[in-house]
Amino acid sequence: MSDLSLVGTPAKSQVLDRLRDFARNSALLRKVLVLALLALIWEFSARFSAKPILFPTFTATMAALWEALTTENLLTASWTSLTVLLKGYVMAIAAAFAIVSLAVVSRFVRELLQTLISMFNPLPAIALLPLAMLWFGLGERSLLVVLVHAVLWPFALATLSGFESVPETQRLVGRNYGLNGPGYVWRILIPAALPSILYGMKIAWAFAWRTLIAAELVFGVSSSTGGLGWFIFRNRNELFTDKVFAGLAMVIIIGLVVEGVVFRLIENVTVRRWGMQR
Repeated sequence: MSDLSLVGTPAKSQVLDRLRDFARNSALLRKVLVLALLALIWEFSARFSAKPILFPTFTATMAALWEALTTENLLTASWTSLTVLLKGYVMAIAAAFAIVSLAVVSRFVRELLQTLISMFNPLPAIALLPLAMLWFGLGERSLLVVLVHAVLWPFALATLSGFESVPETQRLVGRNYGLNGPGYVWRILIPAALPSILYGMKIAWAFAWRTLIAAELVFGVSSSTGGLGWFIFRNRNELFTDKVFAGLAMVIIIGLVVEGVVFRLIENVTVRRWGMQR
């Protein structure tokens, strides 16, 4: 009986692998179908309204997007915005890790951090931009201030919650090996809390991305360098509504790529591979 079960094991494994591949492909197909359905609704709604200057069709928007990518500066504007965002994102992630690591070993720092999170996490980052502009003027530094604020608090909250939810048995393993300080955080807490950390990174990315675009749209902070939000703002002033929608489509595309490719790849090689997340 055991020999038969051993013989059947590879076949069962192949069947399970095929089922997983089919499920993944089906999920991708469903997403494509949803996007196609939304595009059709957009196209017919715009044609029914017959007001292209207010609501261009999907096909007109895609044509404007292609034109902006090939003959205008949409790619450069997108890269400018992403460069500023990555600077603020990395700065905030590093600062949050340092503060949360101190909070793990110090009760005073933990209570101070919890108080600061309660104070500043509900505060919209865009509300700080006028003050940042007053202190640092127009330009990248003002954007970095609001980006750090947008990322720091939600990521610190998610990371601290992840560290606090690590089971006591795993903590005891670290203590039995004599780990403390940075070694304890790096070898025990971070691997165990990685799902919460990645969740916090995704939430912080979304907050930072929308904060940056809003800052460029409302205040034109990056007009000297021409970010993606400024591209949208400039075309809105010139009544090129199809290019406004093209800029918004670019914002969505970048968000989908980061969420569906970058973070999914990180999850696949870490928490999914280790069995910490389905």
